[in-house]
Amino acid sequence: MTDDRAAWARRITAERLARGWSQRAAVRALRAHAATELPSDDSLIRQWKRWESGQMPNDFYQPVIAALFGTVTHALFPAPPRRDGDKEILAVSGMETLEIVSRLGRSDVDASTLDALRITVDRLASEYPFMPAEQLLIEGRQWLRRVVDLHKKSLTLAQHREVLALSGWLALLVGCVEYDTGARHAAESTRQAALSLAIEADHAEIAGWAHEMRAWFALTTGDYRGVIAASQAGSEAAAHHGVAVQLAAQAAKAWARIGDRRQVEVALDRGRRMLEGMPYPENLDHHFIVDPAKFDYYAMDCYRLLGEDKLARTLADEVLRAGTDFDGTERSPMRAAEARVTLGVTSAREGDLEQALIHGERALQGERQSVPSLIMTSRELAAVMRQRYSAEPAARDYLNLLQDLGRQKPGFLPS
Repeated sequence: MTDDRAAWARRITAERLARGWSQRAAVRALRAHAATELPSDDSLIRQWKRWESGQMPNDFYQPVIAALFGTVTHALFPAPPRRDGDKEILAVSGMETLEIVSRLGRSDVDASTLDALRITVDRLASEYPFMPAEQLLIEGRQWLRRVVDLHKKSLTLAQHREVLALSGWLALLVGCVEYDTGARHAAESTRQAALSLAIEADHAEIAGWAHEMRAWFALTTGDYRGVIAASQAGSEAAAHHGVAVQLAAQAAKAWARIGDRRQVEVALDRGRRMLEGMPYPENLDHHFIVDPAKFDYYAMDCYRLLGEDKLARTLADEVLRAGTDFDGTERSPMRAAEARVTLGVTSAREGDLEQALIHGERALQGERQSVPSLIMTSRELAAVMRQRYSAEPAARDYLNLLQDLGRQKPGFLPS
């Protein structure tokens, strides 16, 4: 076998080896995830060898293999081609920002203006992964004020609900960016506003994301029972929406930090099954859409906490690979940062201080950061450093660097 195999073929080999399985053990485990009887072991082993060499499994076997490794089909196997979100926004709206703002000054609001606003909100949410936080916060707040001002105009009942929903989505986005930058109290107020808008508009999905934000806030501040309660509330509010997958993942992360492996596996499997049954998203950059690759990112966090270093490292490598374009541009720098922390933790546990520091320091260098999440995960690397390498000057330098980051956002200073 060579390194020029497809990424999915390299991954199923790595996933198998991370579990310590022979190919025969893998095909026997595969049977538990198939709804029908499979061929004999010898026949399946021949199939498996072809898969690992790069021959694509058919549509029947792809979801079975994905389930075997605790992921979803399109996180493992090639997904449908992505649409160009920027071109689509221009094609559908046909309006520049100046024209939209001009239209908002009129006494009434027409359908074209609402369509343009909806596309603008989607654009902002799609820029969350990489736009500088300060810039996104300014733009998000400006558009939120403009949309909220529409409530003063004469609107039909349908338009009123649409404006409430647009306000809710913008409030969610602004609250997320506020929290990324360490403005905890402002973020919580904005989150509560989004939840109120969701209730008034009877919008289950926005309500679900407002609860998901509460779970995220609780996770990064160590309130793990609060995470589980918020996840339950959000799941009840938006059981049939993609946010339910992320709510299950937040619960799994909390259970991992509590140390309950069984509940971690239950929560991850619940989220995986929901995501497997959902259509492939059209816009992978949209912050409020759960894409298949993100599920590996969730599982990576849990396995790192559970001490499953081989699995965590395999998933961290996959998160970095899946999130990097051919030209080396990272589409999800915040996910990449946490993947590097994971590689740092596993390297430190294996006794490789040099690699641990390379990964840990690089994780802190990204221009687009979610500071609370990054500090939360970096605490684990800091704990290993203190335990095993406290006498090493390079390790102390890393700990000081992390302390400096924490001091910039006082509410998230690592212990």
